[in-house]
Amino acid sequence: MQDTVKRNLLQIQEDIAPYKPNIIAVTKYFDESAIIAAYNAGLRDFAESRVIEAIEKINNLPAEIRNNSRFHFIGHLQTNKVKKALGTFDYIHSVDSYKLAKVISDEAHNIGKIQNILLQVNNANEEQKFGFSRQEIFDTFISIKELPNINIAGLMNMAPLGASEDELNRLFEDVARIKSKLEADFNCNLKELSMGMSQDYKIAVKHGATMLRIGRKLFIK
Repeated sequence: MQDTVKRNLLQIQEDIAPYKPNIIAVTKYFDESAIIAAYNAGLRDFAESRVIEAIEKINNLPAEIRNNSRFHFIGHLQTNKVKKALGTFDYIHSVDSYKLAKVISDEAHNIGKIQNILLQVNNANEEQKFGFSRQEIFDTFISIKELPNINIAGLMNMAPLGASEDELNRLFEDVARIKSKLEADFNCNLKELSMGMSQDYKIAVKHGATMLRIGRKLFIK
């Protein structure tokens, strides 16, 4: 796997030059050996989507990798798993409601932590996906921003599978506009745009993606 990851990473880096987004290795479908291979290839950010399985996997990693990596939660987070998630993840990308943000802030307060979060935007209005609609994020943003133990690092988006290139361009551009308008309206700096996966990262990066979440493109020959 080591050679596969190195070869694939070089290809991805070539694809996205001259942009400099952070490549997050999505390891949710792979075991610890994938994290180790990606770490040895130079990556330091890893994403998982199930809290309990992720904790077990991360605890099995060598201490050097655990201590020198950032772990990202990208799945739908249930409120009853928040306490466990906060002890493991540096970033939670998938905050999709004020209720969830409030629970995260309360639990972060209990452990003396400021938790980095991203707000998930469902601007394609897909019923099967979580996330704020365009209107909801503007209606809710100030309430979330005022929660004491979270830092809104940016926005996260998942484009529909099978979307055309024109549709992807439209959706990613729209998320970038939402970010800019939130910054202007609420006098804040949203550093991160987490958008772009294995099938659409080349398009996402052109619209300002700062975090690419890449799994199979990185790990599969």
